[in-house]
Amino acid sequence: MTIDRRTLMTGGAAVLAAVGGLGAMPAAAKAAPSGKEFAAFAQRLVAQNAGRISLTDRVGVVDYAAPSWRPRFYLVDMISGEVSSYLVSHGRGSDPGHTGWLQRFSNKIGSNASSGGAYRTGANYVGKHGPSMRLDGLDPENSNARRRAIVVHAAWYAAPDMIDKYGKLGRSEGCFAFSEKDRQEVMARLGEGRLLYAGKF
Repeated sequence: MTIDRRTLMTGGAAVLAAVGGLGAMPAAAKAAPSGKEFAAFAQRLVAQNAGRISLTDRVGVVDYAAPSWRPRFYLVDMISGEVSSYLVSHGRGSDPGHTGWLQRFSNKIGSNASSGGAYRTGANYVGKHGPSMRLDGLDPENSNARRRAIVVHAAWYAAPDMIDKYGKLGRSEGCFAFSEKDRQEVMARLGEGRLLYAGKF
């Protein structure tokens, strides 16, 4: 299910601005989103995906309109309104020139690109990247997530020191890659059976 821009703009442009949706903003402009505004934004995503997820107390939202050197993965506590943000990579197939900006999404096997849309978080497991979390793609644009092994995992190229050295994060093969510290927190707090939504807002 694709969430169109008009739907997300219901409630005002302030929500989009708060989540970094105005992707042309300079990297230095890192205004933290208001908890109330972002909770309202996440609530609309939950409503659009009702019946496809079992737990709605916490939601993960990735705004790929922002560059990789800015925190763009938002974890929203729907009860308290608390919002936490994290650095997250995108796929190298989505940014062939390694600009730090996601250029395109793809659901194709072998594309090494990020896919947009709604995901349901799955079980934790230990794989080649250590502790990881499986994801089920719920939309046509990410229906191959399981076959492509699109998961949440940690990676050295998603650590903050990559920004210090290169000005941007490295790229995954389409997975949501975090620093080890952030991976631990995201997996612990997001858990199984919740919504993770990726798009460009």
